[in-house]
Amino acid sequence: MKKPVNFDEYTETYNSLLTQQTRFFASGEEYFSHYKVAIVRDEVKSPPARILEFGCGIGRNIRYLRDAFPDAEIMGSDISAKSLEMARSENEGVRFWCEGVDEQPDNQQFDLIFVAGVFHHIPPAQRADVATTLFSRLTPGGSLFVFEHNPFNPVTRRIVDNCPYDEDAVLLTPRNLSNVLRQGGLRVERQAFALFFPPRLKALLGLEPFLGWLPLGGQYWVKATR
Repeated sequence: MKKPVNFDEYTETYNSLLTQQTRFFASGEEYFSHYKVAIVRDEVKSPPARILEFGCGIGRNIRYLRDAFPDAEIMGSDISAKSLEMARSENEGVRFWCEGVDEQPDNQQFDLIFVAGVFHHIPPAQRADVATTLFSRLTPGGSLFVFEHNPFNPVTRRIVDNCPYDEDAVLLTPRNLSNVLRQGGLRVERQAFALFFPPRLKALLGLEPFLGWLPLGGQYWVKATR
């Protein structure tokens, strides 16, 4: 078993490392946050009242979730207490808690749970348990969106192999991830590949929604419901 990465060690350097490692796809880390949240915004059928980002890290996706869903109550959780300190400082008015340390506030359920780049850090034997936890935190009819690295993309694999905070990564195929979510009781509704073109190729970005079937994108996403 690979040794788990201690994300407390990367709190101060996470954004710069991400920008360096992913420069093929984008010139800045904010591109990925905006890109993923835009997919979720376009996919949800009705505005969620309560949103959780599970594995929020330093909170870089939170402001994009707030922009996309301005009327929603948003919370974030993570296993890295130090990352959460930064997330709190950058996202006033958002509630955060540390998984395995703090109790979930009011034992609430959420209409939307957003999970980006988390499952490949979870040991395979523990993934079904995490999926069960996510199921329990969803409201009936609520939606879960999970974004993961695409192991079929050679550029993605190279990035993961050379990224310091991906030393513990065990990548999942879309089928692997869908099976894990089903083991947790979730209903998988859709999956699609994404991140085909870097933003410098703006003329081609409009094609991405039509290429979700093609297993060449840098990442993929799965939507599941309770």
